[in-house]
Amino acid sequence: MKKKINPYEICVKQFNKVADKLELEPGIREFLIKPKRQLIVSVPVEMDDGSYKVFDGYRVQHNIARGPAKGGIRYHQNVTLDEVKALATWMTWKCAVVNVPYGGAKGGITCDPTKMSAREIERLTRRYTAEISIIIGPEKDIPAPDVNTNAQTMSWIMDTYSVLKGYSVPGVVTGKPLFIGGSLGRDAATGRGVMYVVREAVKCLGLQLNDMKVVVQGFGNVGSNAALLLEEIGCKIIGICDVYGAVYNKKGIDIKKAVDFVRSTGKVVGLPDTEPIDPAEFLSLECDILVPAALEGQITKDNADKIQAKIIAEGANGPTTPEADEILFDRGIFVIPDILANAGGVSVSYFEWVQDLMAHYWTEEEVNSKLEKIMKDAFKQVYDSATAQKTSMRDAAYMLAVARVAEATRIRGIYP
Repeated sequence: MKKKINPYEICVKQFNKVADKLELEPGIREFLIKPKRQLIVSVPVEMDDGSYKVFDGYRVQHNIARGPAKGGIRYHQNVTLDEVKALATWMTWKCAVVNVPYGGAKGGITCDPTKMSAREIERLTRRYTAEISIIIGPEKDIPAPDVNTNAQTMSWIMDTYSVLKGYSVPGVVTGKPLFIGGSLGRDAATGRGVMYVVREAVKCLGLQLNDMKVVVQGFGNVGSNAALLLEEIGCKIIGICDVYGAVYNKKGIDIKKAVDFVRSTGKVVGLPDTEPIDPAEFLSLECDILVPAALEGQITKDNADKIQAKIIAEGANGPTTPEADEILFDRGIFVIPDILANAGGVSVSYFEWVQDLMAHYWTEEEVNSKLEKIMKDAFKQVYDSATAQKTSMRDAAYMLAVARVAEATRIRGIYP
């Protein structure tokens, strides 16, 4: 039986590798890898049939040396404390690499939302919010959407938290609808960030965007928006997949039609003008750019040697294991790591939070322009460092991020 990949083990390996390169002192090293706070809650919910079910919920705050904790909430049957710890840690590095003044956090509930009604999910969300309300808040920890959560979920969290406080607190979450303090440009922000860094990578590698073949694993919010935006700048999307299956068309898939089809059917399988392909073979499709935008642990030592892409832009968190990373680097495949590639989401979440605190909102053009600058500046810093040190983009990104958090920790000191 194949051993299940533990994302926190991956996270620790990545950190230790970079900590060695930075020659971090033992105390700082131990301080930076251990989460600051881990909250485990029981979430009782009355189901539609009148029965009660208790779900396991988590909220982990990894580090707040550079600002309030920030990170999404996911609903998935495989959510574990170790997964949430890993995601919170990656969020710390992600915020640091794009120089957003946040620390990392993450939350999750072990459940299968596909088998729950909207009312059950609402009751689950509201009770979970009440349970974690002791550690969240606009000045402490700001949740956001993640796997199987969305703007509606954030609305329920904001409303529940506001009821508990006795007044409206729009800044408690980001990724909200515009009507209650959301930001223009937030919905597509992660996918847009992926597009920006792909565009910069193509320039740096001396390639041409026109008709570059792209394969996108995962067709949720991140994957679908990345595909739409890459198509807009001249790329040809030849393969997309979701949890139900994968489809392929070597001449290119019309992504707008694909989005409409998935919206109406719930899956990519059966999309007109495409042919089904075995999901096991999907990542090894011949292409120029591969965008893994599903869950962690997708590219491993077992399939890394089969990947044919020139560029991998990690839309998901932790899609590549450390062993696979070494194989890809040795093969000359240019990997844009998750903590850089998918940082568009947290960047615009930061914009939303700032707008909520100011009660002053920006145009979509302003949001996208600010995002483009953040992503381009961060990419250049990481690329220049990787080139100078002849190392991978991941190691360069981690060195930049960990060094920033380490310095903040040293300057602040430890009290008492």
